[in-house]
Amino acid sequence: MIRDIMKDEDFLSQKAEPSTPDDLPVAQDLLDTLTAHKDGCVGIAANMIGVNKRIIIFDNGGKYMVMFNPEIIKKSGPYEAEEGCLSLTGTRKARRWQSIKVRY
Repeated sequence: MIRDIMKDEDFLSQKAEPSTPDDLPVAQDLLDTLTAHKDGCVGIAANMIGVNKRIIIFDNGGKYMVMFNPEIIKKSGPYEAEEGCLSLTGTRKARRWQSIKVRY
């Protein structure tokens, strides 16, 4: 199901709860919502559709990939970027990494 994009910054700033196997339907909603916004979005997190769980989905070289409880365990090559977000108006500076290793 395509969900509305969450705009409430107080909700978005909350620490997300760990996901469980019961959250599999949330991943499908994330896929549906990301697909609906594919022209302006490469990834989306569960909090962006109003679900406070640690789930993300993103375009990984033309294929969508979902991660439950992702955790960056290694990173290198920091750089500054400017990016937008479906949940927030405008663009912001962000620190990103040339390479990351993620456990999920």
